[in-house]
Order: sequence, then C-alpha cells, then structure tokens
Amino acid sequence: MVVFLRRIWQQIKNLLLTFCVLVTLTVGVLGATHYKEAELLLRTFLVLRYHALEPVKGDKLIEGALKGMVEALGDPYSAYLDSNTYRHLQESVSGSYGGVGLLITIDEKDKRLMVISPFKGTPAHRAGIKSRDYILMIDDRDTAGMDLETAAKLMQGEPGTQVELLVLSEGDPAPRRIKLTREVIKVPTVEGRLLPGYPDVGYINITMFNEQTPKDLGNTLEVLRQQGMKKLVLDLRNNPGGALSAAVDVASYFIPQGPIVYIADQKRLEPLLARGYARPLPLVVLVNRGTASAAEIVAGALQDTGKGVLVGEPTFGKGVVQTVFPLPGDSAVKITTHKYLTPGKRDINKKGIIPDHLVELDPQWEQEVLLRAPDISWDSQLKKALEILNSP
Repeated sequence: MVVFLRRIWQQIKNLLLTFCVLVTLTVGVLGATHYKEAELLLRTFLVLRYHALEPVKGDKLIEGALKGMVEALGDPYSAYLDSNTYRHLQESVSGSYGGVGLLITIDEKDKRLMVISPFKGTPAHRAGIKSRDYILMIDDRDTAGMDLETAAKLMQGEPGTQVELLVLSEGDPAPRRIKLTREVIKVPTVEGRLLPGYPDVGYINITMFNEQTPKDLGNTLEVLRQQGMKKLVLDLRNNPGGALSAAVDVASYFIPQGPIVYIADQKRLEPLLARGYARPLPLVVLVNRGTASAAEIVAGALQDTGKGVLVGEPTFGKGVVQTVFPLPGDSAVKITTHKYLTPGKRDINKKGIIPDHLVELDPQWEQEVLLRAPDISWDSQLKKALEILNSP
C-alpha cells in the first residue's frame, strides 16, 4: 500500500511540474489571458491519457494535438510534418526524392486533392496526368479530407515500388485508375537550346525552383550567349513553383534593380530586391494554368517591370508563401506565413496572372509541352512568342 501511494504521489508531482512549466511558458509567451487555455489543454491530456478505455501513449496525444492545432487554421498549405514527412520535404527542396513526380494542392471549392502540375519526364507525366486533375484515391485510401502531407507521403516511397491513383480529369465522365512505378525523381530545373531555324533565339524551360535552379539558369544563359543568342523565350508552363529565394535569383538575371516581389505578413510589407547581376535581353515568357507559386513570382515580376512579355493562359493563382519551423524530434510545422505581391503590388492569390497575349493551346497538345522539344508546328504559344520577338 505504501509503495502504491508513493507511486501515485510521484505521478502527481510529475504532472504538477508539467502543468507549472506549461502554464509558465504559455503565460510568458502569450500573456495571462491564456492561463485557462493552458489549463484546458493539460486537463484534456490527462483525461485522455489516464481514463480512455484504450491506453494511448503521451507522444501520440501530443502529435494529435499538434496536428489539430495546425488543421484549425483551415489552410490547405499548412501541416504538421512528422520526421519522415519532413525528411521527404527536405529531399524535394534539395532536388531529388523517390516518388511519381506530382505537385499537389487542395481544391478549396470541392475540398479534393488536385494536381498543380506534374514534373516533366516523371512517371506521372508519362501517364498523362495533367494540371487540375483530381486524385480521388491513392491505393485504397480515399483522399476526401486528406491533408497534403499525408497525400504526398503516400505517393512517395522506394523506387521500384508501385502506387495506384484514381484520377478524374475535367470533362471526363468517369475517373480512371493509373498504376505508377515510383522512381528517383531528380527534379529537373533548367533545359536550354537555340531554336531550330532561329539562330539568335534561345529557348529555356524552367520546370521548378529548387536550390540548384539559379546556378543552372546562369550556366545555361552563358552557354546560349556564347552560341549567339540575342533573344530569349522563357518557358514557365506547368512549373509548379518551389523555393522563394530561387525565384528571386532567377528573376534577377533579367531585372537589373528594384523589387522582384513584395512579401507581406501580419505586420509589414517587405520588398525583396534584384540581386544586381542582370543582363536584360528581349524576352517572352510562356505561362499556363500549371504556372504556380514561385513561377508566378517570376512571371509577375517580369510583366510588371516591363522586362518580359507574357504569352499563354492565366496562371494558377497561388500567391501565398509557406515557412517551415523545425520542432524537437526532427519534426516540423509548415504554415502559411506570408502572401506575396508583384512589383506593382498586385495580389494574385486565387486570381492568377493574365498574360499580355492570351493564346490557348489546343488540348490535344498539352501533354506535348511536357514531353517533347519545342516546335512551332503545333505549339501556338511558342509561335506567338517568336512573332513578338521578331516583330520590327
């Protein structure tokens, strides 16, 4: 009996210590008005930990609380990242991971998992998955109500393994099942060449923005200049975005000075300035509905500063920025912390950017943009870009 009482007393002391620490931190950081919230959090933890019929470990309860707090934001781009998911995110930013090659979001209207864009040359591309396709199921998991990080984690995995997606395309009467074999996705960044028949016109395709993109672009521009490039077509179609810093660096190759983008948080509006190494040249930028996020930063900056003419279709309209905050145990939270405005202080979130010249691409050729070399025989947007560059 004495041993039992001592054990109970020790648990009480530990819980009191935890409560005191929690309250001290909460009150110190948030103010005394949050004392009751801290008490409520601790009481709920204790009830679940010690009175639930099925025992639950404390770390699982804490993880559930963290997920719930982030979900309370109601933001499809915010999520709690466990250690595995956080590692996958770091791999994709650095330039490679195991998966199928899709950037995804949550459609705010239908609350369904939607493709922003596939990455060029990946299993998803080759299977014909397109921007704005809905992913209804991943293997046997219904994606209704699923957060982005869970969906990404389910599609990523060891190269050589398979995943089956149930995909519904706009205008199709029924979804289709697509079985994909995961590969090492070495996220492509920059491809460039001189256009056949146009010896002074360069063509550069940027497929996303990661840590390597600015360096790759600089090297490609230098090679093309040495080959005689005097004008450039920059293709940002189906570019899902990526790192904000990479977008600012890329735009800085074409914009000599001034703001590339304005970043706004709860308190202030801050300009991110051109880096100062631009060598401007006549430039046309190709965009479409798969042009999103960081790609829209570049497109909007070039349009507002007059350093590039936009041709194509309205862009996706993702004008918010996420920040990742590491947590103990190799986990993290990713939350929307800023929105961005173009140099002309346009808010393009959920609106997109309207190109200077609206040119629709025949739907039968949409996948060719991803899989084939540029060719004006079928690419009406590229054809318009060349008309603009070669006009008197």
